[in-house]
Amino acid sequence: MVVFFHSSAIIELFARTSKFGKKKHIRELKYFKNNNGKTAMKKKRRWIFGILVLLWMILIFCFSARDGEESEEDSIEVGMKVCSIFVPHFESYSEEQQYEMAKAIDHPVRKTAHATEYMILGLLFFGTILPQDPEVKKIRLKAELESFLLAACYAATDEFHQLFVPGRAGQVTDVLIDASGALFGMLVVFLIYEIKNRKADKCQN
Repeated sequence: MVVFFHSSAIIELFARTSKFGKKKHIRELKYFKNNNGKTAMKKKRRWIFGILVLLWMILIFCFSARDGEESEEDSIEVGMKVCSIFVPHFESYSEEQQYEMAKAIDHPVRKTAHATEYMILGLLFFGTILPQDPEVKKIRLKAELESFLLAACYAATDEFHQLFVPGRAGQVTDVLIDASGALFGMLVVFLIYEIKNRKADKCQN
């Protein structure tokens, strides 16, 4: 009887251990699959954003390679579109008046375009560098800082490039404007995550 009881206890213990082992193995497999899935998504995202960063940098380079006259024509064309949106009855003005109005806002249009270009570049850099777990504030802030610095460095090289383009000039003020655009983009990212995290905290409480 004692031997039978002892054998039954051993069999039962073995069965429980086996079940526990199977459950543990299943949990490990699920974790491994989820972890692999996240890693694959992260790599895919980085590849996509990396390609977009490269394309956007090439686009900025091409705009900077246009000479002074071509660049001014581009700005005037954008100025015309801006005036047509915000100036009432702009179409009724003469061509000369339209041109003069577009030329009057040429400077702010150029600088806004600069800032916008580098805001987008900063965001694309962030998408490339973004960690697997962006909810960790310290890691996310590091990615934001790196994205800002990369965009600012490219702005400096872009202005240096313009020194060799006829009718263009490399200016420190433009580097600062470009860097400000990238900084603004990172501030937007920071605020989005802060609002998101606060909402999540409120839901948990």
